[in-house]
Amino acid sequence: MTDTPTPQHADENHLIAERRAKLKALRGQGIAFPNDFRRDSYAGDLQSEFEDAERWTTEALEGEGRQVALAGRILLKRVMGKASFVQVQDESGRIQLFLQANALGEAYDAFKGWDVGDIVGATGVLTRTRTGELSVKVATLRLLTKSLRPLPDKWHGLSDVEQRYRQRYVDLIVSPEARDVFVKRSRIIRAMRAWLDARRFLEVETPMMHYIPGGATAKPFVTHHNALDLELYLRVAPELYLKRLVVGGLERVYEINRNFRNDGVSTRHNPEFTMLELYEAYATYTEIMDLTEGVIRDVAQEVLGTTAVEWDGQAIDLGPAFRRWSMTDAVLEHNPEITAADLRDLDAMRAHCARLKIAVKAGWGWGKLLLEVFEKTVEHTLIQPTFITDHPVEVSPLARASDADPELTDRFELFIGGKELANGFSELNDPEDQAARFQAQVDAKEGGDDEAMHFDADYIRALEVGLPPTGGLGIGIDRMVMLLTDSASIRDVLLFPYMRPETHG
Repeated sequence: MTDTPTPQHADENHLIAERRAKLKALRGQGIAFPNDFRRDSYAGDLQSEFEDAERWTTEALEGEGRQVALAGRILLKRVMGKASFVQVQDESGRIQLFLQANALGEAYDAFKGWDVGDIVGATGVLTRTRTGELSVKVATLRLLTKSLRPLPDKWHGLSDVEQRYRQRYVDLIVSPEARDVFVKRSRIIRAMRAWLDARRFLEVETPMMHYIPGGATAKPFVTHHNALDLELYLRVAPELYLKRLVVGGLERVYEINRNFRNDGVSTRHNPEFTMLELYEAYATYTEIMDLTEGVIRDVAQEVLGTTAVEWDGQAIDLGPAFRRWSMTDAVLEHNPEITAADLRDLDAMRAHCARLKIAVKAGWGWGKLLLEVFEKTVEHTLIQPTFITDHPVEVSPLARASDADPELTDRFELFIGGKELANGFSELNDPEDQAARFQAQVDAKEGGDDEAMHFDADYIRALEVGLPPTGGLGIGIDRMVMLLTDSASIRDVLLFPYMRPETHG
């Protein structure tokens, strides 16, 4: 069975056929895709340099005689007899080309057959048109790349959302807002690196393929090494390798790289995502909270010029000190029907979960049930930056137990806009305690929890060599970019988000 093309697709196919015919003619004339044009200027730089229209009038610009060589994609084209106007776009922005038949000769006639989407190279002098627009009065014009597919006339609405993600290369051409998000993403990561480097942190790289998946409670992706006939896992987190480096004497380390988790796909989750993970010897989780607050606030100021942002319709201020609130206090405040005595009463917590319509699995202890109630009733309310602290040991297998209460840990999660952005804790450095917690995770996995951790004997051996008191942190880079660019979906901040393969008839 074959699909019947829609009128839109039929029109597009007709336009593609026309463009292919033009390309065939170009091939017959010689080199269809030349590679010898060299530019010396960028549209955005010129717009910034000559933005003062009162100073840089037409007379002043032409008196300056500034010769430029530009290259870019045609976005708009207006042919007006002996003169035409073209708007081209390069990586820095857009600028207008002013074309005259008497100056270009045969090139002008050839230009009339070019299409929006074609990539051109032009040389000429700067001028300003009667409407005041900075332009290039073109002396030479060349077609560098023939575009075979037309750009969309409209690129908005629900019907185009999936197309935007699938064809990001088109989205970046026609949407300045999309390009701005990814420019900001690059600046955010660069600012985070500079912030950490200035504080004596060392950037490192750790393996992407692990013999034993560890560092987070998550379901891993499985792969296979043919030569060694060995099952391997794409890493769910770099944590255990980074802490091995702290054992080895690299006392402040960080890595910004990809993690892979075989979980669902949503506006908040992608199977592969970018994390900043760092470890600092002789630091506690309270000092890591200070660090987290500092890097987020300073990066916002550096990239945006402000600490006041808007995310998903909510005004958020990163300037004041972030709130610090224990998980138990937060749950009690948001659930007045739960008493402090209920929190560690397994039957009482199961009853509360049933009332809240939380599905409970066999084997969950009070700590896991407390976390489920928190996620159901509290998490979405944490709009302003809030550190939630003192997580149960049961849900924190790598965190140090609290000296004040051994059933809780020196751990925090940072929530902004109702979403988790960071997770950190004082690291568990007692090898015997860690071995016991690994075994509890193995028991949970055997009981059906496919996100529970494996037992990592080499990591226990590293702890036996001796891990100094250490604080650790993970910040979700994708969610931080969402925050600082007011993006509602993680797909809006990933150049190529995960998508199901396209199907064809």
